[in-house]
Amino acid sequence: MKLGMIFVVWVAMVFCVSAQGTNGAGETNELAARMRELEESVGHLDAKLSRQMNELLWFQRLGDLAVVDKVRYVGPPPRGTNGAPGQAGTNEVVVSAMSFVPRKPKTSKMPLIVFAHGEIHGNVANDEEPHVIRELIEQGYAVIAPDYRGSSGYGADYWRRIDYGGLEIEDVHLARECMLAQHREIDPKRVGIVGWSHGGLIAMMTVFMHPAEYRACYAGVPVSDLEERIKSHGKEFEKLFSAPYHLGKTVAEAPEEYRRRSPAWNVEKLKTPLLIQANTSDEDVKFPEVEKLMAALKASGKDFRCHIYTNAPGGHQFNRVDTGLARESREEIWQFLATYLKPGKQER
Repeated sequence: MKLGMIFVVWVAMVFCVSAQGTNGAGETNELAARMRELEESVGHLDAKLSRQMNELLWFQRLGDLAVVDKVRYVGPPPRGTNGAPGQAGTNEVVVSAMSFVPRKPKTSKMPLIVFAHGEIHGNVANDEEPHVIRELIEQGYAVIAPDYRGSSGYGADYWRRIDYGGLEIEDVHLARECMLAQHREIDPKRVGIVGWSHGGLIAMMTVFMHPAEYRACYAGVPVSDLEERIKSHGKEFEKLFSAPYHLGKTVAEAPEEYRRRSPAWNVEKLKTPLLIQANTSDEDVKFPEVEKLMAALKASGKDFRCHIYTNAPGGHQFNRVDTGLARESREEIWQFLATYLKPGKQER
């Protein structure tokens, strides 16, 4: 049991003992509210400790291959309470990112990969992505992986700043600008973006919004249509998205807002070479959701590549695990990116 949870259990016992002998709904409701607040605080503390351990592991596991650093930059101002853009000069959003620059670059000007992590309220997790980042560095890419607003491990305020499919897109795009400003050895004309799951949504939405800035985009098992996603995942998922700190409304109340944040409804903006991979046995991003994306791309006459795996072992994680099929799948990704980003060659 985690230390944080042990602490919660201990405090709960103290509260329960202190609450004995009290009667009435008021005291009970107050105790329940205090317990929820305590659990949330301890949860954020656990996330912070986990994130700090993850950062140390990044240095340990990839330090032989790359100069690993943690960088911070400023994202756009948070939206106002009515959903309007925040006022310039009132910015309180500081984004942290892990950066990786090859110790032995293959060319004097190297290409860059922006890595968008997956999961709602996730972060750049060393227990899932180190082999992926390592494979990119070995090919000659510099990599930056931002913990955009809403990521866990930075406290409750940052966690509640989540702007799913909104300003988090700009947070990720600004990681590109941060790396170009700090590293003249990175070629601004050879930048790609990759992501899995929610990171796949971010990767696509980023190139939709900034098509001239990216030469290639990879989206693995991508979240594609929030309406379809909520329909397939049920009420708890809808409750998450309609929370006051999140979108604040249900799909029925604001369908256009959900569509504005869904790749399947924005495919007409695609101008960047795109590779999509998905798995029919994925129980997280279910295949009908990705089918909607592909149908929309075809209806818009977009040129893109896709590879749909049938019942590949691993489900949602099928090409991020350590299997032969996963390695073959990742090799397809690296070949696709190399076509446009040329990691081993000096572009003229």
